Amino acid sequence: MQRRALISVSDKRGVVELAQALSALGYEIVSTGGTAAALAKAGVPVTPIEAITGFPEMMDGRVKTLHPNVHGGLLARRDIPEHMAAMAAHGIGAIDIVAVNLYPFRQTIAKPNVTWDEAVENIDIGGPSMVRSAAKNHEFVTVVVDPDDYAGLISALQTNAIDKTARRQLAQKAFAHTAAYDAAIASWLGGQLGIADGDLTVPLTKPDKLRYGENPHQEAWRYNDEAKVLVDAAPFKIHQGKELSYNNLVDADAAWALLCDLPADLPGSVIIKHTNPCGVGVVPTSVAGSILRALEADPVSAFGGILAVNRAFDVSAARAVGDRFLEVILAPSFDDDALEMLAAKQNLRVVTMGALRLDYWKRVVKSTAFGILAQTPDLGGLNVREGRVVTKKAPTEAQWAAMDIAWRVCKHVKSNAIVTADEMGTVGVGAGQMSRVDSAIIATGKVRKHMKPIAAGSDAFFPFADGLEQLAKAGIQAVAQPGGSKKDQEVIDAADKAGMAMVFTGFRHFRH
Repeated sequence: MQRRALISVSDKRGVVELAQALSALGYEIVSTGGTAAALAKAGVPVTPIEAITGFPEMMDGRVKTLHPNVHGGLLARRDIPEHMAAMAAHGIGAIDIVAVNLYPFRQTIAKPNVTWDEAVENIDIGGPSMVRSAAKNHEFVTVVVDPDDYAGLISALQTNAIDKTARRQLAQKAFAHTAAYDAAIASWLGGQLGIADGDLTVPLTKPDKLRYGENPHQEAWRYNDEAKVLVDAAPFKIHQGKELSYNNLVDADAAWALLCDLPADLPGSVIIKHTNPCGVGVVPTSVAGSILRALEADPVSAFGGILAVNRAFDVSAARAVGDRFLEVILAPSFDDDALEMLAAKQNLRVVTMGALRLDYWKRVVKSTAFGILAQTPDLGGLNVREGRVVTKKAPTEAQWAAMDIAWRVCKHVKSNAIVTADEMGTVGVGAGQMSRVDSAIIATGKVRKHMKPIAAGSDAFFPFADGLEQLAKAGIQAVAQPGGSKKDQEVIDAADKAGMAMVFTGFRHFRH
């Protein structure tokens, strides 16, 4: 029986070499449209698909492979006499190898200003049908969707070693390929139609193996969300240093998210340790000044942390870092002379990020024993000055500025969160405590002797006055909090008694 391979690809990497090798092994090459033209031009004998189906390609190429002579040749089981008899009765030839990849839908929707019609025309129908038919019948048909697998396939065929296990592995990859493709289509359509609460289809593709997970005994991967359902991944470039680990990436994400929430008109720096900010500086003079202010808030915790800045990283910024041990430095760009200085620290990861954008994060997803949880990102209620003053005393301009920093930062601190600050940055951070009073004690207890916090932010309301009284005892003059407790009046009265100003923002920022 004549062996036959069907080749129809959008990504034509390596396809000529594949077809030449298969032809040399005695396979008849059946192909379609542009692929057939490319193979013929390279001198590969090609049988056009219409010679198999008896029909020309029609409807602008929408109909060409959806035919019994194609799918019968793909789906027939060679160990069932009735299948073989049906093939013989209807003149259907078996197809042994399918090399297919699909219309470039994801590349099309990534183009700026792509139209609905252009996107829809790049939805492949015949390709996924052939891939699925071949993958289902993998006991007898070899399907390959990734050009990177061509060399291994050729080598196996040359030694007659394409065994059942290899065909099953290729079939699994084929089904993953079509599943991700369909997920990209469904996700794009949902986004265009504003459907946020339908079935969540996420095409997570091309995983990068990480060194390990949170701990060395855990495996970890980073996936690319090509359809941008969960995240519109920022383009980044690693200039130097070791490979980014799982924990590095999680902390870098936390640093960049907080940086996006800082005032864009001032140089700002963030130092993250275990996803919590240990120091934030917002200084009008320079990036270097903001780095020094962030380090000053908690130099001990900053050891081994991740630094992110919202301006170009220059020589003065590199000097501000000095010989301190940091895991990663993130910035929108790095000056060449700064990179030269940082190169002395061989293990330091130096990473250029994309623009500061709050819309990188589309969905927040968490796996639990109860199922997958998903929510929209926390983007609301950032401007403390839009809040309501509830005390007799109104904040001064300096207190507003300090509250603004404390409020922006506490959104990014694990709950229960209390942050103290002055006009230039954080002074103390109380994170992840079961009691809000304990968070207040930590946030005020970490204050260095020469620093004077004047304001505080609380990610949720004070259920009782004790947390606010702890802040008052430490000399805090103004507090931003959501409000909404049954004991709000008790807390307001305590603030008035202490001569404090307090603002209710109306937004809670729990972070679990």
